[in-house]
Amino acid sequence: MESVLRPYDIGSTQWYVLYQLANDGPTMQRDLGRMLQIERATLSGIVSTLVRKGLVEQTPDPADQRQRMLRITASGLKLWDELPDLALIEAVAFDGVDAAELATVVKVLKNATQRLNDHLSKEVES
Repeated sequence: MESVLRPYDIGSTQWYVLYQLANDGPTMQRDLGRMLQIERATLSGIVSTLVRKGLVEQTPDPADQRQRMLRITASGLKLWDELPDLALIEAVAFDGVDAAELATVVKVLKNATQRLNDHLSKEVES
């Protein structure tokens, strides 16, 4: 799926963040992490990238300045309208695949993505 998104310069996790914000509106960053089952540090890196690209806006929550509210920007919505529907691609690509096998694949890919993002975050901090 990454190759489908490559021309748009976003990854699948970034796609899921944009999906959430485009479909459900502004979302607290901590809630988004829970929804997408992404580690806090990983999500921070993803959000920072989307903010830098001008696709997502991150603002302090008025009720709790430590928390961040995320909303998709006009540029983010414009890009969202151009992006392929990964949900449809997944439905077609994985049609008929055993649920247990698919769960294993998802777990392996999430863990691999997490390790890569952690590694990249450490390189950026150095």
